[in-house]
Amino acid sequence: MYRTFKILGRRNYKRWLNKLVVWRIANISERNFLYILSLVVGIFSGLAAMILKNSIHFVAEKITGWIEVYGISYLYLVLPLVGIFLTIIFVKFVVKDNIGHGVAKILFSISQKGSRLKPHNTYSSMIASSLTIGFGGSVGAEAPIVLTGASIGSNLARVFKLKYKYVTLMVGCGAAGAIAGIFNAPMAGIVFTLEVLMLDLTMAYLIPLLLSAVSATVISYFFMGHEVLLRFNPVHTFEINTIWVYILLGIFTGLLGYYFTRISMYFEKKLSGINNWVIRLLAGGFILGLLIYIFPPLWGEGYSSITTIFNGQGVDLLNDSIFSEWKDNAYLVLVVLAGILIFKVFAMAATTGSGGNGGIFAPTLFMGAIAGFFLVSLLNTFYDLGLSEGNFALAGMAGMMAAVMHAPLTGIFLSAEITGGYGMFIPLLITSTVAYVTIMRFEPHSVYTKRLANRGELITHHKDKAVLRSMELKKLIEHDFEIISPEATLRDLVNAVSKSHRNLFPVVDKDGFLKGMVKLYDVKNLIFEADLYDSVFVKDLMYMPEHFIAPSDTMEIVVEKFETSNRYNLAVIYEGKYLGFISRAVVFSKYRKTLEYFSHE
Repeated sequence: MYRTFKILGRRNYKRWLNKLVVWRIANISERNFLYILSLVVGIFSGLAAMILKNSIHFVAEKITGWIEVYGISYLYLVLPLVGIFLTIIFVKFVVKDNIGHGVAKILFSISQKGSRLKPHNTYSSMIASSLTIGFGGSVGAEAPIVLTGASIGSNLARVFKLKYKYVTLMVGCGAAGAIAGIFNAPMAGIVFTLEVLMLDLTMAYLIPLLLSAVSATVISYFFMGHEVLLRFNPVHTFEINTIWVYILLGIFTGLLGYYFTRISMYFEKKLSGINNWVIRLLAGGFILGLLIYIFPPLWGEGYSSITTIFNGQGVDLLNDSIFSEWKDNAYLVLVVLAGILIFKVFAMAATTGSGGNGGIFAPTLFMGAIAGFFLVSLLNTFYDLGLSEGNFALAGMAGMMAAVMHAPLTGIFLSAEITGGYGMFIPLLITSTVAYVTIMRFEPHSVYTKRLANRGELITHHKDKAVLRSMELKKLIEHDFEIISPEATLRDLVNAVSKSHRNLFPVVDKDGFLKGMVKLYDVKNLIFEADLYDSVFVKDLMYMPEHFIAPSDTMEIVVEKFETSNRYNLAVIYEGKYLGFISRAVVFSKYRKTLEYFSHE
């Protein structure tokens, strides 16, 4: 009975939904509907961002309310492992799907899945990351909330049966709304979407992104006011004679970003390679707990540590740690800061590699702030330059985002927006640009795209590849070629020429194997030699093509073969058997039509 009611309810839902879609098409223009939907996506993304931050805070407060974890506590060795364990149980037995690496998952969905994200992504990452981060996992909540926002946009767009390009746009709107809502930074949300997800910068896309980012920011202001993740009020203004320090910081963060990318991926891969999830959990959890015990600032997202630096109290990072007695020794403080920079990457990779859920956004900002503070402390200690800790910590955050995410503009605008103004715009611009140029000499892919690029699945950053990947080879095969036997005579070939509108004739035996081809151009002189009709055989006239196409070839390979062979038609052969031809003209025509599908007005 229950199953019957469930089936009937589903049918009624689909019928009601179809009526709604028909009404929308009849009464609301496509452009206006996109504006409305982007506004709705922004509101839901902003609410999701608010819920996630409060969930993390709730879990963390409950833990610290039940047990004392401040000061030098051995609980640091246990609590992160407990959080990861709860996350694994939730993912393994409730979600039953991989929800890690949120931004990479969005890029993969755009590249390979038609921008389709599963419905559970609208909530699963929020729950999992709350458990991981709330118990001290050394990752950020931004990637999970971006995945949540993108999933909201994707699923709403699919509900209203929008085309691929508009589903992709709504994915971008959800991502922009998530970043804007969590930081109260609408410009950063828009730029993040354009830079990282590589959506096109045109008015057709920009207006919906603006609507989503602004609506999410309004929601954030309405519920939380100015109580956002980060807020920095510059005490010292930018001085032109410190430009060289910002350039040096850009180089430093660029190299640090290279270290971040390579080490995090290597260490996480090693942990993920442990097949037994219990052993993987214990190994990663123990490493994470030990690192947090030694360096308490590695606990959680690290925004409280960034705020401490912004407030000019960076040495307080040593409080409640085994290094607390070193606070008065500037040289030893530098050693601890260097240790935090080195081991933050391991703590982050241990969290995700052992089964925790979270992203690299917050760790990137954390390391950027520590890098800026470390460099300033180094210069102030040895040369007494009187440089501002907060200013260079802010610039370091922008530099690390430029290096790790390959998103210099996102780093600039996010860092500028959290200051409530653009007084630091020039140093942010300098540091981000130098960091980006530095990292590009060593690493062409960001931490988000490297895994996809290594697997050949990254096409969001290359529209030609996106178009080619969506084209199906089997639908391009042409079969209107006159097939002729190798034992046929010239007379048979002349008859085939008279019936065909093609100038190419595949020579196929009785078992379907391609034996060669005959070009009309090569035999045109023999056609008029009637006395040779029965004495010359096709097998004497044919040739075996040097280039051919296999059904398993990708469209990128097909295009490459057309370019290298300089042919207009290539045979499709499967295990030696003839299937048909693919022509350059048909491929080009299909490419143009598909490009229109991917593009926007």
